[in-house]
Amino acid sequence: MSERKVLNKYYPPDFDPSKIPKLKLPKDRQYVVRLMAPFNMRCKTCGEYIYKGKKFNARKETVQNEHYMGLPIFRFYIKCTRCLAEVTFKTDPENTDYAMEHGATRNFQAEKLIEEEEKRVQQEREDEELNNPMKVLENRTKDSKMEMEVLENLQELKELNMRQAQVDFEGMIDQYRELEKREKEREKEEDERETKEMLERVLVKRLRDSDSDSEEEEESSSQSKTAGADKPTDILTTDKHEEAQGSSSGGVKRAKVESWEKSVGTLGGRGALSSLVVRKKPAAMIRKPSTEEASPASKTGSKTTTDTTNASKTGATPNGSSLSLLGVYSDSESNESE
Repeated sequence: MSERKVLNKYYPPDFDPSKIPKLKLPKDRQYVVRLMAPFNMRCKTCGEYIYKGKKFNARKETVQNEHYMGLPIFRFYIKCTRCLAEVTFKTDPENTDYAMEHGATRNFQAEKLIEEEEKRVQQEREDEELNNPMKVLENRTKDSKMEMEVLENLQELKELNMRQAQVDFEGMIDQYRELEKREKEREKEEDERETKEMLERVLVKRLRDSDSDSEEEEESSSQSKTAGADKPTDILTTDKHEEAQGSSSGGVKRAKVESWEKSVGTLGGRGALSSLVVRKKPAAMIRKPSTEEASPASKTGSKTTTDTTNASKTGATPNGSSLSLLGVYSDSESNESE
């Protein structure tokens, strides 16, 4: 695989290059090359325009008996893109350009013509000054005179412009200040408008929040009303209400609850509260019974005391009312005395 990239070939010892037959080709042989149009041209047959840079498959040949300083001149053959007419042009090494030869005309190029005219004038002047020193002096004097005239004309134009130019610097400054003032006012108005819009948006948001809060308060108040308007002291009468509800469910008419019972509570509310209440004894009843009379009554009183003690532990009397131990004892004594 490495042999295909070898540049040096093997030559045997008896190799004689003179024995190799030479290929004889005609001097005007043509080659097919790929090139672009060197300039704009127009076909003489159909009038089609061929622009610079268009690509062609051209035939190339060497022009016989034409050379420029030992450089050969080549001719190219192309075909029109519309009518297929043959167009030929050749190289021009003297001007580093191409020269139109047959089949088309080169488009007008003003810049090239000006350059050629300048070159021609310069060449003529150099030829005149070559062997004539007086002509050189005349040309220098003419150039200096022309330069002075150009400078004088330029100075006159500057003075004329300065005389005709009437610039009001104060007016320009005032105009600039007025423009700056208007710009500041416009910016201030924009800032105020933006601030006003922001405040309006904040106000609308607050109104919406207040409306939502009021609606929530109304809903909460309506819920509290529907739940009931009990006072904090109603906890003291909860037992009584429950008993009253139980009795009403059994078919007994529920008793009316007084206002003082709601605020203070009844004696039979709870066992813990009933133990704190002590009823006063009447003065006429405070006397000790005799031992004879008290013997049968003491038995009854002890029985009653036992019942009340049990009732006070449970928090209610046998007949449904909760009394304190002292209160029951005072009632039993009053019964005995009677």
